[in-house]
Amino acid sequence: MTKPATRRTGEETDWTVCPGCGDMLYGRRLARNLRVCPECGHHHRLTAHARVEQLFDEEGLELLDIAERSVDVLGFSDTKPYTSRLEQARAATGLEEGVVLATGTIRGHPVAAAVMDFRFLGGSLGSATGEAITRAAEIASDRRVPLLLVTASGGARMQEGALSLMQMAKTSQALGRLDEEGLLTVSLVTDPTYGGVAASFATLCDVIIAEPGARLGFAGPRVIEQTIRQTLPEGFQTAESLLEQGMIDAIRPRNAQRTALARLLAAGRRRTGRPKAVGTGDVVVREGAELPRLDAWQTVQRARDLDRPTTLDYVGRVFDDFEELRGDRGGGECSALIGGVARLGDRPVVVLGHQKGHTITELTNRNYGMATPAGYRKAARLMRVAEKLSIPVVTFVDTPGAFPGVEAEQHGQAVAIAENIRLMAGLSVPIVALITGEGGSGGALGLAVADEVLICSNGVYSVISPEGCASILWSDPSKAPTAANALGVDSRRLLEHGIVDGVIPEPEDGSQSDHALVAERVRGALEEAVDRLAAVDPTTLRERRRARFRRFGATAAQPDENEEGK
Repeated sequence: MTKPATRRTGEETDWTVCPGCGDMLYGRRLARNLRVCPECGHHHRLTAHARVEQLFDEEGLELLDIAERSVDVLGFSDTKPYTSRLEQARAATGLEEGVVLATGTIRGHPVAAAVMDFRFLGGSLGSATGEAITRAAEIASDRRVPLLLVTASGGARMQEGALSLMQMAKTSQALGRLDEEGLLTVSLVTDPTYGGVAASFATLCDVIIAEPGARLGFAGPRVIEQTIRQTLPEGFQTAESLLEQGMIDAIRPRNAQRTALARLLAAGRRRTGRPKAVGTGDVVVREGAELPRLDAWQTVQRARDLDRPTTLDYVGRVFDDFEELRGDRGGGECSALIGGVARLGDRPVVVLGHQKGHTITELTNRNYGMATPAGYRKAARLMRVAEKLSIPVVTFVDTPGAFPGVEAEQHGQAVAIAENIRLMAGLSVPIVALITGEGGSGGALGLAVADEVLICSNGVYSVISPEGCASILWSDPSKAPTAANALGVDSRRLLEHGIVDGVIPEPEDGSQSDHALVAERVRGALEEAVDRLAAVDPTTLRERRRARFRRFGATAAQPDENEEGK
């Protein structure tokens, strides 16, 4: 049963002391600022109803009745009976349980949501809470819409014993079902989110966004300090530290949350109808004979020019509504490889790419575009999201190679790249890769196992850098120009050998001379390729991709698959 939402102002006391800076804040001013301190930016806690009101469009918003009620199955009593605690929580909050369920839209995009309220017994995860979260997932499944979970919890509800523990499994399997059904799940982590909630539905979503300063973790600071007597570092378990560790995708203040959520929900919205049919009349050159012969070494120098557009430059000009997502969820983040969701024309896509920079400072911060294992694992995570949502993947390749450091080796650089190669070969969604500058070795291939591999006319692609080849085979780095020519790194020869499927012509003075023009050509090429590939059924798409890479190096005729087994 549903009912229209009642708009609530809530939490507008005359004066409030900010726990962030200690200033006295006028209640109405704080409310107008979405309960974010205008002096220090501290995000004050919200009630569940206030949160729904801030995030959802007013029209069409419905609050769903929750039939579940917490009960004292154990006859539990600490300093007071559990039944008394429940009565007090209901009287203080006006809620029957610590979760509010809602359906509606966020900037026009449909969504089902479960929003936790920390005021109700510290947002603890009891049987009724777990049932409500599970019910929200089932509503999302029934209506074929994304699921949004807004978390705020101190952990499992101890007064319900092992029944509370079982809610972790119950809610986790509910999200697993949405994974199987290809429905987007998004978690908005608010302060605090601990224990059983953190170790289940809060961190199992496709995308995890956190408010500034929000704390997220399994064991709370007090438990850690009392258990192992360890002094915790400053900023421990905060959203800012978790972002650096690759555990969450993004931090968004309240005034940016609706925009971020709308972009994500747009990517997760189920498409209807067949992809539009397109022709092949694009800007891409498909025949090597139509390209000028290039000096290989000069092409290498052009590919490395710091003024060439970077992946972020292309993202800003080629795509709309890009929302960057970070982290490999295993403790690592890599600034040399970026990813996120965006729109290409009217189509949602996952975008991935190596990121260099235009200055020494940018290059240093971005590790010269050399991704670490965390970068490749982040890419793999986002490609799996694309597979789940049935949306295409577009990659931009521009790297001298994967990062070769000791730490990268210790964290499995080779394994991370190998797993990406295998993953991309088996995806059932369209994949288009564009080599914009350097395509160096396996570090490039880890983003380039695609249905269609394109290259900018001054881009290069090689098994090793010319300098590396010259040092190994000639024992003379000065032979790099000779090595570049011998390796056949330039776009014309790559096209002639079928390594790439097409070349995007650059302006006469190179991409660095006119970012807008080359971006226009790239956009046209990518839109044409993605739309054409989207018209192919997934099984055929995957088989063609595997056949594309199967033929490289085959010198003898292969048997016709249709003839085998006769």
